[in-house]
Amino acid sequence: MPACRVRACWATSPTHRANPSGDGAPVKQTRTDTGLAVAQALLLHGALLALLLVGLHWSKATSAEAAQGEPIEAELISASDLSPAMQRALQRTPVKPRQPPPKAEPKPLPEPLPDALPPPAQRQLPPPVPDPAPTEQVRVQRDAALPPVPNVRREQEQQRRQPPQVELDAQRETEMERQRQRQIEDLRRQRAQAARTASMAEQRAQQLADARAPASNAAPPRRAQPTPGAGGTDPSLLARYVAALQHAITRQWTRPDTIALGQKCRMTIHQAPGGTVLNVEISPSCSYDAQGRQSIEAAVFKADPLPYAGFETVFNRNLDINFEAADP
Repeated sequence: MPACRVRACWATSPTHRANPSGDGAPVKQTRTDTGLAVAQALLLHGALLALLLVGLHWSKATSAEAAQGEPIEAELISASDLSPAMQRALQRTPVKPRQPPPKAEPKPLPEPLPDALPPPAQRQLPPPVPDPAPTEQVRVQRDAALPPVPNVRREQEQQRRQPPQVELDAQRETEMERQRQRQIEDLRRQRAQAARTASMAEQRAQQLADARAPASNAAPPRRAQPTPGAGGTDPSLLARYVAALQHAITRQWTRPDTIALGQKCRMTIHQAPGGTVLNVEISPSCSYDAQGRQSIEAAVFKADPLPYAGFETVFNRNLDINFEAADP
């Protein structure tokens, strides 16, 4: 600092000021002046510190990282050093304006969530991927492990070939009816043969009796007795005879369910002496059905021989009877 006068330096010192009266006498510094000086010093130091920090930050921001690889050597030349042709080419080449950086699009605001969230949609499972075609060995093993599958077509064919149960029952019933008819025909032939044999024997006996009779007819003729089979006139005996026939036939008869009790059927019984049944004819006016007619005809043949002893006087070879259905 250059030398100065004591008075002048004292006047320019920050801690002293001149007397306002102008006499040049120094004025004593107050406590307010000291605080102001301290504040100014602090502000100055703070400003210097702030400038230092800003400078450091600016140097870091502007410093670029060195590129990898060997440094490139370049020689700077001015435009005047170029040839005239190069200068004209540079002048003709338009300088593309620098494109400003694209502005970032603002992000869309998130949609407000609803009060109640809907249930999540069920995910549809993708269709199953078909298994690859198995080899012949795998197919054979798989078929062997599976249970046997019934052959529906074969069963249907067998059922179609087999007749229904109704047809089988009808065929069985028809066959049984044929057997009954054959049995009845056999009985008729046997009864007819027996009747012929009995008639021939009766004729031979009558011839022998006539041959042994005395030649004279002096004796008075006797009263002729009723011939068996000519039909008597005693109503009480005839009624008992018909009742005996009804009882004998009923014991051999199995009444079908289609025939009601008390239902009547008129028929004619052809018989030989002794009650041998030769034939049975059912009247067309009989109220029985086909099964009932066959059953009553078979019952008459089963009752052979019919009652005869004691009813000789009312015996009839062709007897008409009105049979009444009853249980034995």
